[in-house]
Amino acid sequence: MQFVIILCVMALKIIMDILKFTLILLLGLNAAVSEAQDVEVTVSGLRNQTGQIVIGIFKDEATFKKEKAYISKSFQKKEIVNGEMKFKFNLEPGIWGFALLDDENNSGLMEYNFIGIPKEGFGFSDYYHAGFTRPKFEAFRFSLGKGEAKKISVRVRYM
Repeated sequence: MQFVIILCVMALKIIMDILKFTLILLLGLNAAVSEAQDVEVTVSGLRNQTGQIVIGIFKDEATFKKEKAYISKSFQKKEIVNGEMKFKFNLEPGIWGFALLDDENNSGLMEYNFIGIPKEGFGFSDYYHAGFTRPKFEAFRFSLGKGEAKKISVRVRYM
């Protein structure tokens, strides 16, 4: 009888340890998820509904130069109203920058003419690039603080 009681106490201790571990794990996951912030992106100046929008989300100049986005997303151009589309992203606090391609032929790559001028539209987070060279990451980066909801606009440029 004493042996059965000891086994029951040991089993209860194991169950309590598992419940504590599960609770700690769930609280940790909840904290990680609650760190993510909403970023609403409005893309304007789209000239048609052909193809897709490809957005590269960058964290620094080095990855932007290498064209290695931290996150890359594509959206079919079905929801365009008056040349505008909206997207939502959930990002952790930090420094970010969006580079957008209006991929009209669904190739996933920017198309250029014979002298190197882009044939498709492009844009950057809260920055209209009027030059002919690639912008610096610093020109279109933005800071996302903890608990902050952010609205970003991207105006597409066609050359």
